[in-house]
Amino acid sequence: MLQYPDIDPVAVELGPLAIHWYGLMYVIGFVAAWYLGRLRGRQDWRPVRPQQMDDLIVYAAIGVVVGGRLGYMLFYGSEQLASDPLALFRLWEGGMAFHGGLVGVLITMWLFARRIGQGFLPVMEFIAPLVPIGLGAGRLGNFINGELWGAPTDLPWGMVYPPLGPEPRHPSQLYEFALEGVALFVVLWWFSRRPRPTGAVGGVFLLGYGLARFAVEFVRLPDAHIGYLAWGWLTMGQLLSAPMIVAGVALLAWACRGRGRPHPETG
Repeated sequence: MLQYPDIDPVAVELGPLAIHWYGLMYVIGFVAAWYLGRLRGRQDWRPVRPQQMDDLIVYAAIGVVVGGRLGYMLFYGSEQLASDPLALFRLWEGGMAFHGGLVGVLITMWLFARRIGQGFLPVMEFIAPLVPIGLGAGRLGNFINGELWGAPTDLPWGMVYPPLGPEPRHPSQLYEFALEGVALFVVLWWFSRRPRPTGAVGGVFLLGYGLARFAVEFVRLPDAHIGYLAWGWLTMGQLLSAPMIVAGVALLAWACRGRGRPHPETG
């Protein structure tokens, strides 16, 4: 049995200004994506050049923040949004949803791809291996904040989080850090190291994230105000991840059948 280390969620205090670890995790994710994107962009067959990464990160950040916040309020806080629409803009109160952020990034990357004269799918597949770093950092932020805990467990790595009682719990944030962050990054970075048919990298990303999130939801406590949606186990996270799994399989099948032509840069 492990004990939660009780980390202060505030990393630095400068007078009235408090810089939270969770916010720093977003910065780490964006900076790492920018740096690795510049490295990838040096390869001639990539659809994004190193000097275009500055603009890409701005587009992506807008998609993540706007989409993530809208998604959270629609999927997890609809009652609060209906009674207090201004809650949508109070980002400092917390509440971001990956699935909403994904939709937001899809929209902003479509705009970015049009701006630089590239295809939407090649651009999305260029950034797909950069995303898990931010996902993993965000899960570490959840762990530091003491949120999104798992169900009780008797496994030796169960962790006691005092505000929830004396029972050891699955450190589900760390499971997601390992799967959505580390494992998904390694797989995508390796898989995308050379040209692939259009749709293949995107399919791996959607399938990999969808399966990882769906699996961890079995040991992660659902949001208290939502609970399980059906059968005593289906969560909102699983409901939103299921279409990603289906879309990932469909994209991979489409690419493997030769219908996804190689990216234009590959010839």
